[in-house]
Amino acid sequence: MTDVVNNPGDPGENEYPSEAFRGPIVLRREQKTGPGSTTDQRLLDSRGPSDWVHTDPWRVLRIQAEFVEGFGALAEVPRAVTVFGSARTDRESPEYAAGVEIGAQLARCGFAAITGGGPGAMEAVNRGASEAGGLSIGLGIELPFEQGLNPWVDLGVNFRYFFARKTMFIKYSQAFICLPGGFGTLDELFEALTLVQTKKVTKFPVVLFGTEYWGGLYNWIRDTVLDNGKIGEHDADLLYLTDDVDDAVKVVQESYQAWEDTH
Repeated sequence: MTDVVNNPGDPGENEYPSEAFRGPIVLRREQKTGPGSTTDQRLLDSRGPSDWVHTDPWRVLRIQAEFVEGFGALAEVPRAVTVFGSARTDRESPEYAAGVEIGAQLARCGFAAITGGGPGAMEAVNRGASEAGGLSIGLGIELPFEQGLNPWVDLGVNFRYFFARKTMFIKYSQAFICLPGGFGTLDELFEALTLVQTKKVTKFPVVLFGTEYWGGLYNWIRDTVLDNGKIGEHDADLLYLTDDVDDAVKVVQESYQAWEDTH
């Protein structure tokens, strides 16, 4: 921080109090505290603590870097569909088999498959897309448990921040398909619905795959949330519930074709 102090004898002393500058920030009166050295001095001085790299202003640069890396890595991705689902899905389960088939079907229809890049349902979708010759994308997240990118990811990006990762899911997808999942899947599902409802993103389909798993939630939204006037009829129609892979992919294709016809 660089101090610029007015001469106390100046006529404009009260009008122009002593100031300190921290880059573009101007600090006056009791706010004018700091390390008593310039930014350049602290940059060039190799001695002293390194705690500064962990402070919030510097985190902004790390956040910026995540967006730059994500945008750069995904900028040339063709049309794509994000598929959410549990990291805990067993490889022997019907849900895993459905994920493999969904990934394969998307690849055959010319869509890249985007997942969270982890194990379970995410791995299944990436595997199906990769084995079918499509583009298999994984957007990983730093967690205290579970998981690096699964071996079926062809293009992977790891994120520190959930909000940066979520932006990539939304920005580069033409549709969402939700396999059975936990809190993470629910979080991503309702964020997508909110963005579509509020027209922050171009309307695209949100498919819930698995009527037995999602049926209770789907009915609650219609029978409780809608009936109590918390959403409109058209909001409830943003969700599509199915057990059929062909049906799910057909909804994606038809929606994308309708979007393409109007653009």
